[in-house]
Amino acid sequence: MSVAILGGRRIPWAASGLTGIALAGVVLQLCWSGAMGAFDADPAKSGWWRVVTSVFMQNGGFGGAAWNIATLAAVAGFAEWFWGAPLTLCLFAAGILLPERIDALWGQTSHSTDPRNFAGSSGATYFLGATLAAALLLHGGAGQAPDKDAQGLASDSAGASADKSSPSNAVRKNRLLALAVPVLGLAMWFTQENGHGLVACYGFVLGALAWVAFRTVLRPDRDQRQPPRTTMSSLTGLVGRRP
Repeated sequence: MSVAILGGRRIPWAASGLTGIALAGVVLQLCWSGAMGAFDADPAKSGWWRVVTSVFMQNGGFGGAAWNIATLAAVAGFAEWFWGAPLTLCLFAAGILLPERIDALWGQTSHSTDPRNFAGSSGATYFLGATLAAALLLHGGAGQAPDKDAQGLASDSAGASADKSSPSNAVRKNRLLALAVPVLGLAMWFTQENGHGLVACYGFVLGALAWVAFRTVLRPDRDQRQPPRTTMSSLTGLVGRRP
């Protein structure tokens, strides 16, 4: 996605909300030393809320927290532009609640004793990102409004290598990249027993089901066909404006 197209997108308020909650969790940890103990997902502690609150606690130091929040903001933003805000929030919630249930069905009920696994948003983020990969595999990027800049470049270089920039080739590449998500996820799980790989596979399956169920009402290219009044570019300009 080019910078011009990204700037013309509407502001992903749901993604901004999730990112804001994650940032608030980090601030709470900095201000209260007992936050991790109160909200993490340590299986030795009771509390029905822990499975949710632990997602917004970070346990990987400054670098880990920065990475988790940055990836959450990016993935949730793209998810909202594709799925829409309500479905994005539902899929993110599924990424929090479903993996443990699915693990139980497969007999993966043992809990890790590594405290680093008791908190963090990476699992739910991987899950949400994998739903986009599944939609990309089935959707392939076909039917979206073409980039005007890309159209101009294509017209200038018409006849030079038209077959290389054909939509079919782009769709094929998109689908190969999307298929790599569950493949690499399974490889990560079998070689390292890394739960992120298994969570990505769960998200991929749910994303495929969501695409089949809601594809007739999804409008991933609506911002290109009918530009919104408030866009990412306009917000950036407002923030950068000086009195």
